[in-house]
Amino acid sequence: MPKLGRSIWFVIANFALILLWACTFVPSQARPANQASAANTKFKIAGTVVNSITSSPLAKARISLMDTANRARIIFVVTGEDGHFEFYSLNRGKYSLEGARRGFISAAYEQHEQFSTAIVTGADFSTENLVLRLTPLAFVSGKVIDESGEPVRKARVFLYVENHQGGMKRIERRGADRTDDEGYYEFAALAPGNYFVSVSAKPWYASHLSPSARSGGSSSPGVTALDVGYPTTYNNGATDSQSATPFLLQAGDHVQVDIHLSPVPVVHLAFRVPEDQQQNGVQMPQLQKRVFDTVEYVGNEGMRSIAPGVFELSGVPAGKYSVVLPDPQSGRPQQSSQITLDKDGQELDLSHAEAMASLKLSVKIPRQTPGSPQVTIGMQDLRMRVIAANAIDAAGEVTFEGIPPGKYALVAFSPDKRYSVVRTVFSGVETSDHVLTLTAGSSRSGTVFLTVGVVNVEGFVHRGGKPSSGVMVALIPKDPQSHIDMFRRDQSDSDGSFTLPAVIPGTYTLIAVEDAWGFQWLQPDVLNRYLQHGQNLTIGELMTNTVHLPDPIEVQPH
Repeated sequence: MPKLGRSIWFVIANFALILLWACTFVPSQARPANQASAANTKFKIAGTVVNSITSSPLAKARISLMDTANRARIIFVVTGEDGHFEFYSLNRGKYSLEGARRGFISAAYEQHEQFSTAIVTGADFSTENLVLRLTPLAFVSGKVIDESGEPVRKARVFLYVENHQGGMKRIERRGADRTDDEGYYEFAALAPGNYFVSVSAKPWYASHLSPSARSGGSSSPGVTALDVGYPTTYNNGATDSQSATPFLLQAGDHVQVDIHLSPVPVVHLAFRVPEDQQQNGVQMPQLQKRVFDTVEYVGNEGMRSIAPGVFELSGVPAGKYSVVLPDPQSGRPQQSSQITLDKDGQELDLSHAEAMASLKLSVKIPRQTPGSPQVTIGMQDLRMRVIAANAIDAAGEVTFEGIPPGKYALVAFSPDKRYSVVRTVFSGVETSDHVLTLTAGSSRSGTVFLTVGVVNVEGFVHRGGKPSSGVMVALIPKDPQSHIDMFRRDQSDSDGSFTLPAVIPGTYTLIAVEDAWGFQWLQPDVLNRYLQHGQNLTIGELMTNTVHLPDPIEVQPH
C-alpha cells in the first residue's frame, strides 16, 4: 500500500506539472501565431490607366511597380482592353507606380515635375481603385517660306518652351531641326506647354560684300541689292526674342506653325584689336546674341581677317549683339563688348571692351573620406542658370576664367551626396553668404567651406485633420534668395507622409502648399505669404539621425 500510494502521488504530481506547462506555454505559442498571421497579410494595388484628356482607358500600357524600400524589386504588367491593372500578394509598404504607352508621356502616379505620390499598402488604405493618368504627346510642325512663297531649305529651326519647374519661370531651348527640301520641319513627342519657334536662314541668292570691297567702289547697284539677309524670325513674326509671343500646345495637339521670312539689308562691321593685346596672338572674335534667358552664338561664316588684329564681318542683320574676344591660349572668353548694329560700315575698337573676370577657390570639405570626393563647384546667376562649373582638382582647388561681370551664387554638386556652400572667405572677410560679385577684369581668390546634408526630415501632411496626398512640401532656408541650394522639396504620399533628404544644417520653415506645381512660388512676395503659416525647424551641426516631426503640416491653399 505505501508503495502504491507513492505511485499515485507521483502520477498526480506529474499531471499537475503538465497542466502548469500547458497554462504557461500554449498561450505564448498562440500569440506569435496571431502576429505571424497579421504579418503575412498580403495586399493588392489595382486600378485603371486612362487618357488624361478624354479619361478613356488605355490598353497595352506597361505598368511598373517598385518597392521604394528595395528599388531593385520591380514587377510589370500590361493592361488589357479595359485599361485595368492589378498587382497581387504585396507586403505592407510603399510602392512607386509608373505607366508608359506609345504616344503618351511616361508618368508616375500623380506626378508633378520630378516628384510623385507613392502608394502605401495596409489594412487602413484603399489601393484597389487607383487612376493612373497618362498625357498624350503633342507635335509641332510647319513650313518656312521666303518672300516669294517658296520653301526655304536647310533653315535652322529652334524650339523653346516655358519652364516653370522649381518655382521660377525660364524659357529654355527644347529642340533643333533643319528644314527639308520642301521647307518642312517637325518637333515630335512634346509635353503640353507654351512654346516658341525661331528660324535662322540665309537667302539662297544673297551676295555679301566685305567692307573693304564696298569702300573700294567695286560694288554695283545689282550686287548691292543682293547684299541682304534674313533676321532671326519667331512664330509671331517678331525678329527679337523679347518681342516674341508663345503659342499654347495642349496635350495631343498637332499644331502647324508656318514662318515667313523677309529679307532686310545687312550691315558690315570691322573689329580692331589693340596692339598690346596682339603679343600672344589673336583669335577670331565671336558674335553672340541674347535669346530669351540664354546667350547663343551667331555664325561667323562672314568673318575674315584682313590685317594683323583687324577683322571684317559681313552679312549680319541689324540688331543687338555681344562681341567676344577669346583668349589666344585657352580659347575662353577674354573680353566682351555690347554693340548695336544699326548702320553699315561700323568699326568697333575692342580696346574699350569689358574684360572678363576670373575666380580661384580653395574648397574645404568636411568629414572627408579616403580619396577625393567627386564634387563640382558651379556659378549660378540670379535666374538660377549655371554659367560655369568645374570639378575640384586633386589639390582641392577650382578655377574659373572668362566669367562675365555680375552677381553669382556658388553652388556644389556631387553624384552621391548633397553639399552646400555655408561659408566663404574673401580678402580676409568671412561671411555665411555664398553670393559674390565679380567686376570687369577682376581676378578674385578665396576659400569656400562646404557642408554635407546627412539629416532626413520625415513627417505628414494633413488637410482638415486627415492625411493629404499629392501636396508639395518645401523646406525653405532662412534668407532663401541667398541659399537656393539648401531648398528641399517632396510630394506627399498616399498616407500623407513625406521625406526631405540630405538636409543641410540651418534654420528653416516648412510649408505644404496645395496645387503649387507650375507657378512661380519662389518669388519673394509669394513665398513670404506661405512662410507666415509654416512650421519652423532647426537642423543642428551635429545632428545625424532622421528627424520625425511630431505634428503634421497643415496644407495651405494655392
